Amino acid sequence: MWLLNAAIFFVLFAFALNNQDSVTLNLFFGASWQAPLVLVILVALVLGVFLGVLVMLPLWLRAKRSRRRAASATASTSFDADSTLLPDPVDRRHGL
Repeated sequence: MWLLNAAIFFVLFAFALNNQDSVTLNLFFGASWQAPLVLVILVALVLGVFLGVLVMLPLWLRAKRSRRRAASATASTSFDADSTLLPDPVDRRHGL
């Protein structure tokens, strides 16, 4: 497994070394930003991960809350020795 991770790292490292050229990112209102291509790709990746987590956060919190409610509901249900799940020692249906 470490060999696969090392291969992926070296491929990405070679990609970064081959793309050190400066690119110009044209923003709104005539503003522009010049940076190496690898940096622009890294910023886009981090921004995408951040936005993905931000969008999924309400769903994760809602699921966590429902799991907590379900766990507390099952934990509060307890059965004692007189529970209807246990057989009745005296059969009252037949008058015995």
